[in-house]
Amino acid sequence: MDIDLFYQEKGTQEPFILLHGNGEDGSYFKHQIDYFSDRYRVIALDTRGHGKSPRGTKPFTMEQFSCDLYDFMESLEISNVVILGFSDGANIAMKFALKYPNKVKALILNGGNLNPKGVKRTTQIPIEIGYKIAKRFALKSPDAKKNAEMLGLMVNEPNIEPSELSKITVPTLVIVGRNDMIKEFHTKEIVNAIPNAKLTIMKGNHFIANKRHAAFNKEVEDFLRRVDSSVNACFAD
Repeated sequence: MDIDLFYQEKGTQEPFILLHGNGEDGSYFKHQIDYFSDRYRVIALDTRGHGKSPRGTKPFTMEQFSCDLYDFMESLEISNVVILGFSDGANIAMKFALKYPNKVKALILNGGNLNPKGVKRTTQIPIEIGYKIAKRFALKSPDAKKNAEMLGLMVNEPNIEPSELSKITVPTLVIVGRNDMIKEFHTKEIVNAIPNAKLTIMKGNHFIANKRHAAFNKEVEDFLRRVDSSVNACFAD
């Protein structure tokens, strides 16, 4: 790996990795880090080129971010993990689960999408315009180049086929806000494609983990308790 990812960590038990959205960092999950740290070893990453993690020289793509996550887990000797991904973090989580299925115990996908068409046009159009402008000045300005790469993730990615998601067999919670920037039918397409997926639609928008954290954490906690119960039942058998 060409870089070391910055991360925040709290707790000592089962590893629980949090993946933030585009242009953000691990601090987005401040309400989850504290809340879940008594039951989990909560690890909030800064993705490559985000927050305090360096950009490095490798491609700035979802595929590379999923490889970065694998290398990160290897460096910490984490063999199996629960992943909560928000927005682009959810997309990275899906990519990771498809690429390294034995590394994932359960998934929480908050506001993810399979392709750019899953985003409502009222949100996507300004992103596309910003991307075109930033790309035009990318060769002359480091800030424009960084902005172009960041916006490019939302304009050009992800590219996940619904049929691929049938390979994700771990328990999965898909959780979104009722007024999310992801189209509702697109979210339901994700749920229907993952064999063990459950859908929760909450009051709120795209940022429910931060803005409505008490209700969000309760939904995630209930889901994880069910996951643990089913695992324990299997061991009992």
